[in-house]
Formats: sequence, C-alpha cells, structure tokens
Amino acid sequence: MSLTVTILGGSVAGLSVAAELSSRGASVTVIDPNGAPGAHACSWWAGGMLAPDCEGETAEEPVVRLGREAAAWWQAQGAEVAYNGSLVVALGRDRRELDRFARRTENHAIVSGGDFEALEPHLADRFDRALFMQDEAHLNPRETLLKLREELQARGVVFQTEGTPNGQVIDCTGLVAQAALPELRGVKGEMVILRAPDVTLSRPVRLLHPRFPLYIVPRGDGVFMLGATQLESGERKRATVRSVMELLNAAYALHPAFGEAELLEIGVDARPAFPDNLPRITRKNETLYVNGLFRHGYLLAPAMARMVGDYLLDGTTPEMWHEDCG
Repeated sequence: MSLTVTILGGSVAGLSVAAELSSRGASVTVIDPNGAPGAHACSWWAGGMLAPDCEGETAEEPVVRLGREAAAWWQAQGAEVAYNGSLVVALGRDRRELDRFARRTENHAIVSGGDFEALEPHLADRFDRALFMQDEAHLNPRETLLKLREELQARGVVFQTEGTPNGQVIDCTGLVAQAALPELRGVKGEMVILRAPDVTLSRPVRLLHPRFPLYIVPRGDGVFMLGATQLESGERKRATVRSVMELLNAAYALHPAFGEAELLEIGVDARPAFPDNLPRITRKNETLYVNGLFRHGYLLAPAMARMVGDYLLDGTTPEMWHEDCG
C-alpha cells in the first residue's frame, strides 16, 4: 500500500517534501490556507543562493555538506539553476575581512587582474581581487516555487486551502508551529529589489563589511535582489529606515550605478530558527515537523525532504532528527 501524507504549509519546505515524497510514489495532499506561494512566506523574500561554501564562513558543518545536494536537486525538479559560482569582494579598507573569509571557507580561488575582469567586468575597476567560489549556483526563488507547485499538480499532488489531514501529517509551517515547537524563534530579515539597467552581474556577489555585509543576486533584465539583515526578532512586517539605508549604501559602495537604480520592492519577514540555527525533523505525537531552516531554505530543504522520504519509506533515522521531550 502506498504512503498517504498530508503536508501542512506550501512554501519551500512543504513543496520540497511534497516533491520528494510524490516522486517516490506517495499520495500527497498539501494544505495551506494562503494558497499559492506569495509574500506571506519568508521563502518568497529569499536570495536564492545555493552557496554552501560561502555559508561555511559562519554555519555549522552540516549546512555546508548537506547544502551541496541542493543545486542538482532543484535542477531535477525543473528549476532554472545558474551554475555561475559566487564572488566575494571587500573594499580596500576591509581587506582583512576577505582574508578572514578565505580562512574560514573552502573550494575557492583567489582571482585578480584579467581573471577578475573576465568574471565581472563591471566590478574590475573597483576591486583588485576577490574569492571565486566556482562550484556554487543560484536560482530565482519566486519562479522556482510557482513552477514547482505547477509541476506537483501535474504529478497528482492535491492542493487545498482547508481540509482535514489524512494519513501521515507533516508540518512545514515555519513560525506558525511555535506552539508545538517552543524552541523555535524568529530571525528578522530585510531585503530590497532594485532595477539597475546600467549594472551587469553574472553571479551573486558578496560585499564583506564588518558591520553590514551585503549580498546581491542578479534576477535578469537589470533586476537585483539585495539582502539581507539578520535581527533577533520575530517581527514580520516592518522594514526599518536604518536597515534599508545600510543595504542601499552597501550597494552603492559595490557600484555607484546602483545610486540611480529604481527601487522596486522592500521586503521583510522572519525566518524560523532553532537555538543552534540548524534545521530539525521532530516527531511529536503523530505529527512530523520539518522546521528551522533559518536562512538556508533553498539550500537545505532538498536534504531535509530526502531525509523525510528515507524515514517514512525506508525507516532510516534522519541525520537532523530531534527527539521531542515534551
């Protein structure tokens, strides 16, 4: 008999679990009162960087290792994944930040001169060297979520805005699950989307700064996503002037042409995280919770989905398993 599951939550975690289980023969229903993916979910405001090597600067080892599964998994789901690597730069006064980043990460090459210009000619006159993380990738989060939902519907996955769960219940509702997962907290992030037709970037660029590091991700047609602040707060609606100014100032420092950019969107949401900033799969009563992706939603959702599939279909205890003591 095939496995029957109901997934609560239809954003990056829920859709990833639905994709993994449906591809392995499970009968899947997704219930999300908000309907299709949109601005109500923090994954809508993500950068879409599949950058496990860069994350090694501050993240725990599992984030780097498990994150290396992400790009191939997303591509297998039909997502448009750009395998252009990532570039990490620092202004001259912050050169030590680049050296520190290099010591804490792996799989990078130091590029300068003509090699730098070949990668990002629009930045070559502003920076004399950079770290090139050649194995990293990126995608467009919004297009990816909407396309994946369409693909899952074509596979027979049922989407509902309400209903009674049937079979194994898997909760992927993020901060909504705080009552059941009391250790879960919100980490606020703010981001900006700009249109700057005079700037051309081929890959995500991280500008290191000791106070407000910036990453900027090209979305095509002169559109860029700038992010993101990281504040210990569950607040999900209010972007602060200071945070937005810091993002815009950092973008201007990266390239002055961003000073003439059109401001398209300012976004804010809170990302669900546990105290160690690692995701967990938790069984509580009869419900399986997949949560705590922090700022690694697109990077770690594929690995978490695989672990859920291995657990439910093969009986394999997930690496990121957390015993509920409540």
